[in-house]
Amino acid sequence: MRRREFITLLGGVAAVPFAAYAQQAGKIHRVGLLWDGPDVFADEIEAFRQGLRDLGYVEDRNLVIEYRWGKGKPDRMQALAEELVRLKVDVIVAPSSIYTEAAKQATSTIPIIFMSHADPLGTGHVANLAYPGGNATGLSLMMPETTVKGLELFKEVVPTLSRVAVIFDPATPSHSPSLKAAEAAGPKLSLRIQPVPVRSATEYESAFSSIVRERADGVLVLSTPLFIAGAKQLAQLAMAHKLPSLFGPSHNVQAGGLMSYSPDRAEQWRRAAIYVD
Repeated sequence: MRRREFITLLGGVAAVPFAAYAQQAGKIHRVGLLWDGPDVFADEIEAFRQGLRDLGYVEDRNLVIEYRWGKGKPDRMQALAEELVRLKVDVIVAPSSIYTEAAKQATSTIPIIFMSHADPLGTGHVANLAYPGGNATGLSLMMPETTVKGLELFKEVVPTLSRVAVIFDPATPSHSPSLKAAEAAGPKLSLRIQPVPVRSATEYESAFSSIVRERADGVLVLSTPLFIAGAKQLAQLAMAHKLPSLFGPSHNVQAGGLMSYSPDRAEQWRRAAIYVD
């Protein structure tokens, strides 16, 4: 089964009225949410909570959400995931690849739901898209594919592009397959790809200095919580250096970036409530 067919199949699942039979009378359900912070994708977090309410789950009545925030420090993820395991939550919600990796390291038995995983197959977090196996499943952004499509659109909008710097985070598991996809697509689009690793917000300015020094004429920023939290600074640096920019989430465009190409994150997070149910 191809990825796009699988995502279509997932869309069909959303029509099933789970709420009619999913809940056990009198049970308090405990959901662990492992994420960067309450201000990162705040609209998406609320969409997830609304999705749960639509299914009949009411916080402080039959549902408790245990929030654990990484606050821009990936090294904290493992400890936070292990804390949720000790709390014996019924399910761990780990939106993206960084958090899914931490959750999988912490437990092989508690179900893990990802909401906007860039590449669950490429990172090894699932064995197969149709039959994930293990204890993790959810919704994917298909980042390697959308990265290539984004580059195609970038070239259409800025026809003079010839060298594109790709800012990526080596600590984000899904960035390696996405970067490889961009490098493979480069020659077909008459683009030279310049990988630029960035591990923390303190490296933003030096990264752009390197991009300018290597004479890139555009910048693609792969999506990860580190770059989502730094959306405004990254957009300002791109504008200061007069570089057209392509991002994943639309949040980055609202912060001043030129373009974004990504699925509707809030809708994905809302639909993830079905998997939790």
